[in-house]
Amino acid sequence: MRFEIKGDTTPVLEVQLNPGDEVIAESGELAWMLGPVQLQTGKGIGQSKGGFMGAAKRALSGGTFFMTSYTSPDGAGAVTFAAKAPGEIREVTLGDGREYVVHRHGFICCEPGVELNVHMQQKLGAGIFGGAGFILQRLSGQGKAFVEMHGDVVEVDLSATDVLRVHPGHVALFETRVNLELTTVPGIRNKLFGGDGLFLAQLRGPGKVWLQSITLPALAHALQPYILTETAAEGGALAGAAGVLGALAKR
Repeated sequence: MRFEIKGDTTPVLEVQLNPGDEVIAESGELAWMLGPVQLQTGKGIGQSKGGFMGAAKRALSGGTFFMTSYTSPDGAGAVTFAAKAPGEIREVTLGDGREYVVHRHGFICCEPGVELNVHMQQKLGAGIFGGAGFILQRLSGQGKAFVEMHGDVVEVDLSATDVLRVHPGHVALFETRVNLELTTVPGIRNKLFGGDGLFLAQLRGPGKVWLQSITLPALAHALQPYILTETAAEGGALAGAAGVLGALAKR
């Protein structure tokens, strides 16, 4: 099985499949397929224990209840997955103690042997008060996985004495040995009038952290005025056209 990342601003991941190969992704991630690729969707795919609880925990972390397996038993084929927003696609290798935590929109696909589950916060408030964009997923097991990060990506290597405080939505990926807590923004005025929310993710080393410059909620918020304007304009145009047609019908 061969993986190739294509494109720059909005990349895609192409997976070349030969008989005996398998790649696993969340349901709905497919962009296009080439050749005799076959799909199988189920709740136990991508889970060593499988079952309803494994699928439910995965859905709780922002993933899909069902996973889809892609194979090509009758000859060479290819399946392609596209990024959801401008940014980068990165490969991570699991195994030998290496595990990662990824933001809820980050997982793309993986090899069999890699598991995707909810990341249980050490403190419950990190998941509740960090906002919907701070629900995290845990990648474990053995093999390769691919994640997407939005905007430009900044890598930070934390020493054992380093503490990094980040807006929760900008946390893209980090090693599980990094300690995560949630801390409040200092100062009453900052809390009330800062406009950056009440909480920051506090990441304590040692370990590696990947930060993303764009968050999907922020991108959606920035586009919302233009979407509403466009919708209003289309509604006005339709109303005007209906009025013209109504006038013509009365003649």
